[in-house]
Formats: sequence, structure tokens, C-alpha cells
Amino acid sequence: MEPAFWHKRWADNQIGFHQAQVNPYLQAHWPSLGLAPGSRVLVPLCGKSLDLAWLAGQGHRVLGVELSRRAVEDFFREHGLVPEVVQQGAFEVWRSGAVELWCGDFFALQAKDLADCAGLYDRAALIALPPAMRERYMALLSSLLPAPCGGLLVTLDYDQALLDGPPFSVADDEVRAGFVGWRVERLEAREIIEESPKFELAGVGSLMERVYLLGR
Repeated sequence: MEPAFWHKRWADNQIGFHQAQVNPYLQAHWPSLGLAPGSRVLVPLCGKSLDLAWLAGQGHRVLGVELSRRAVEDFFREHGLVPEVVQQGAFEVWRSGAVELWCGDFFALQAKDLADCAGLYDRAALIALPPAMRERYMALLSSLLPAPCGGLLVTLDYDQALLDGPPFSVADDEVRAGFVGWRVERLEAREIIEESPKFELAGVGSLMERVYLLGR
């Protein structure tokens, strides 16, 4: 998607992707990664997610990357934090405690920016991107993140012909092909169509939410 699309979504407060609670999959499955305290965790296209604060509360150093300055501002304001703000290359970096939010284009990241990341958490990044950008996104993660690295990924899968994204449909085989060289383990697959009126109204009969453990 073009940056203007996301800037407008935030400006118009059309942020249905934002969850009002910490993601239950994150709470249930994150411990299985076994990351050491103090490990740095990358959260792409993070918005103002409560998951950022939860990860920091588990003893991690959190690196969120977000295009919208509004989202970054909201995160710190809503958590009562006064960040230090500095310019670092192509990014405006907001820091407070264990949380850093880098405001800018995710695709401008370089290997040195992620050299000490041991974890990845993606709940709403991959499914926010159309096909060509998804391929580029997964390739970039594979090229920039060091090994060893472990991650948690959440996707949606439905008939894209009935409803355009975002969120976009991402099939199981696309995940496995995109994260070539990674161990990809499916932890959960849950039918959530009855919880998703937008999809039901569009005639979507099945909406599968899948959770993956990633590692290499």
C-alpha cells in the first residue's frame, strides 16, 4: 500500500486493526520461543499496539517500526511516557525505557539496524501488505535479521475474491515459501468468521486465523 493510504487511515481514525487488549496468541505462545531476558524484538508495522508494552514487560528490548507519526505519538501519550526523539538515518526514533519506535518506511531498514534482534513478532504486518509487497517484506526480513532468530506470526486466510484487503488473505503455502530457510511451525488454526461481521456481510464463508512459530 502507498504511504498516503495509511496516513489517511490514522488521520481518519480508521484503525480497526488496532486491538484494545494484548493479543491472546502472543501471551499464550511467546514463552515457547525461549528468548533470553534483554533480547531485542522487532515488531514491524506496529501501530500503537499494546503488544509493544507487553513485550517490554516480559523483559525484552522492543524495536517497533511504524510509518505513521500519529500512531507513534499516540503510543507514548497513551502510556504516559515522555520519549527522547532523535533522527537516525531515514527514521525518526522515539525512545523511552525498553521501547524504541522507529517512525519511517520499513523497507528503508538496513542490516545494521537489526543486527542484535533475536526475536520477531508480526500480528498485523504481513496481512497489511498486497502480494508483491508481502514477497518483498519476507525477503527483507530473511536478509536483515541475524541467526539465530525466533518469531511469532499471525495470519488470516479467506476468499480474497469476495473482499479486498487490507487485511489481505495469506495462505499457508505462501508463508512457507516466503520464509524459506526458516523453520515454520503452525501452532494454531482457528475459524473466526462468526466474530467478523465485516467478512460475513461480504459473503465470506470462512475466515481462518493461523499462528506460526518461526525460527532459524
